[in-house]
Amino acid sequence: MKKLVLYIFILLCCFSVFAQNHTLTAKKGVIKQGYNFWVYTPENYATTQDSTPLIIFLHGASLRGNNLDKVLKYGPLHALNMGRKIPAIILAPQNPSGAWKPSKVNDMLEWAKKNYKFDTNRIYVIGMSLGCYGTLDFVGTYPEKVAAAMAICGSTSLNDTDMQKLGNVPLWIIHGKADKTIPISYSKKIVNSLINKKNDTRLLYTWLDGYNHYNIAKILYIEKTYNWLLSHSLTDENRAVNTSIVITGKDLQNAYSDLNKGAKKPARK
Repeated sequence: MKKLVLYIFILLCCFSVFAQNHTLTAKKGVIKQGYNFWVYTPENYATTQDSTPLIIFLHGASLRGNNLDKVLKYGPLHALNMGRKIPAIILAPQNPSGAWKPSKVNDMLEWAKKNYKFDTNRIYVIGMSLGCYGTLDFVGTYPEKVAAAMAICGSTSLNDTDMQKLGNVPLWIIHGKADKTIPISYSKKIVNSLINKKNDTRLLYTWLDGYNHYNIAKILYIEKTYNWLLSHSLTDENRAVNTSIVITGKDLQNAYSDLNKGAKKPARK
């Protein structure tokens, strides 16, 4: 009897560790002519699977190349390493060169659908700079797949007709007023186009005083960013945009204050 109790206890302990572990896995060459990418699975993924949301992060131009480790330099995966908890699968591809291609981002998403369980009604996209272009281009090409998106300090290569499809998705466009690399006028052009065509009912936009093209990346480290994304679903009535969460310069100033610096880093595979 004692041996049986001990055996059950060991099994429970093993299951507990397995259920709580969060992992970071490199995927290289799994999609023919596609992007290499990281897959992060959150704590307790083993027990939440079908209800787990998924976030796609698209990086800026400085992280392009063929060294996947560069994608860990900033963004959600770096935030995780610093102690931020993000209860979602994260797909973080690396763009080898040029602009992001929506079709290749979609190939990665469809690969994930075949290989991981998650809530397909809760798929989100976030990107900054070149990744902002990629985010908006993907959302405008596949609006039916995206529950919400955040586009930071960039623009889009969509023509005006396709740009109007951005109005189908809860979208938050954020730009720093001090950005000299990609001026705020680029984001304002998109916002004004949606407003003029009355496609702005699901649109939020925030212009941040004193933030340039680089320090605005702190948005990727604050809890509000992920709370806002994850508050949306394709099944929401009327697909309303969440206006209850506000991001200010003060939030960015305190971006690292609540990070759990002693948190266990994702197990890398």
